[in-house]
Amino acid sequence: MRIFILCLWVLTSASLTAQEVKWISWSEAVALTKTEANPKKVFVDVYTDWCGWCKKMDKDTFQNPEVAAYMAQNYYMVKMDAEAKEPIEYDGRTFKYVAQGRRGYHELAAALLQGKMSYPTVIFLDEDLKMLSPVPGYQKVGPFLEIAKYFGENIYKDKDWKTYSSAGK
Repeated sequence: MRIFILCLWVLTSASLTAQEVKWISWSEAVALTKTEANPKKVFVDVYTDWCGWCKKMDKDTFQNPEVAAYMAQNYYMVKMDAEAKEPIEYDGRTFKYVAQGRRGYHELAAALLQGKMSYPTVIFLDEDLKMLSPVPGYQKVGPFLEIAKYFGENIYKDKDWKTYSSAGK
């Protein structure tokens, strides 16, 4: 009986500290914004397989229990490979992979990044898939949550970023 209780305690403790991020595809996020009664905003993590800072942000920021829980509650989370080869249909258009030099890029990633192909870059979109803001570069947990809450809690509608971000300092 003691072993059972110990095992149960270990499993419960692990589930409280480690929360997996549930990543979905762009197409799934688009479908959810159109079919859900109260759709969430959309968060897009634009990455490449060779990007070390992308991997670090996955491990340090997105796997943080507070970040994972907040993002799951407030956003549909999309992971988008900026060099993906598969075409994506969206808004009556087919976005494709464009070969360029040793590496190419995906047209949808380029559109979301507004042509600034820098990794990692995260994109915040509203419930209608309208651009709120791209945020380039590696983000630590604290600053990332501040940005996520700014958009996730609609603070951006009443306060500019400078006023909001300096209020807590």
